[in-house]
Amino acid sequence: MKRRKTIKIKVGNVAVGGNAPVSVQSMTKTDTDDAEATLRQIGRLADEGCEIVRVAVKNSAGIKPFGKIVEGAGIPVIADIHFDYRLAVKAAEAGAACIRINPGNIGSPEKVKLVVDCLKKHKIPMRIGVNSGSLEPELLKKYKKPVPEALVESALKNIKLVEKFGFHDLKISIKSTSVKDTCEAYKLLAPKTKYPFHIGITEAGTVFSGTIKSAIGIGSLLLEGIGDTVRVSLTADPVREVRVAREILKSLGLRKFGPEIISCPTCGRKEIDVEKIALEVEKLAAGIKTPMTIAVMGCSVNGPGEAKEADIGIAGGKNIGIIFKNGRIIKKVKSEKLLSEFKKIIEKINKNS
Repeated sequence: MKRRKTIKIKVGNVAVGGNAPVSVQSMTKTDTDDAEATLRQIGRLADEGCEIVRVAVKNSAGIKPFGKIVEGAGIPVIADIHFDYRLAVKAAEAGAACIRINPGNIGSPEKVKLVVDCLKKHKIPMRIGVNSGSLEPELLKKYKKPVPEALVESALKNIKLVEKFGFHDLKISIKSTSVKDTCEAYKLLAPKTKYPFHIGITEAGTVFSGTIKSAIGIGSLLLEGIGDTVRVSLTADPVREVRVAREILKSLGLRKFGPEIISCPTCGRKEIDVEKIALEVEKLAAGIKTPMTIAVMGCSVNGPGEAKEADIGIAGGKNIGIIFKNGRIIKKVKSEKLLSEFKKIIEKINKNS
């Protein structure tokens, strides 16, 4: 798929936009005042593959722990700021890799300029975040509700304001809880600006519904070549957000993260407990860093054929199961020993990964 052409910015050591890979973000859900708890959560996120993390800065008392978080995080930390321009300035001075604000709710143009001047001084980018829940009153009055056109008008107005102060180190997000409205808004904005986009569906929901909404919305935009960095927003452990984001990028062939597990949906021909074995294989393969495809198929009739593109896989039989590689059978074993034999192969791959 052809990516939308944008400028490239740097969030810490992570490139966003241009020809850079689509990066994975998340946001901490701990109390930011508790720097140690927040750092532990960031560590878990980084271990899962999170590349950029956002942290809420609630008040001036939170600046000191925020500085500790930035210092110990190991990945770029974005300061999430609402309403108070002074927090944006202090967070930048504390070492934030990026400042996320909505200039429309940060105060007067003069206050926005103070933030911009600080970001220029410290060479820190800004994310202009427009959200369906925080549109300017005049736009809500004009459009009656937060429709895509209202989100785009807000984004363009804020971009113009920041550009007036000679600042162009920007990335933009225009999120809605509606998948359709979010996608339409990004598509309307895409030809009107050169800045990279942070994409996602805001307040997507719990793990099940939120994953579906996020996969549809983020996936649709990425297929259009729109999107330079992503965050899946779930009411859940943020590690799940990273897992879903990585799977979306992996399924579209935009990034390669370790193994991809494919498994058949099963039918009346299945001779093994595919779901149980697939879940076990997924756990075993979690430590593999080398990109590869592992298949778990329910019968030896169609298994190797349907999964011939897999690097390695297994297929169950009534009495005999098979282990195959690149569509070619390499070993036959008794069905009850199929998983244990496959474990040995996975463990060997793990050691060499």
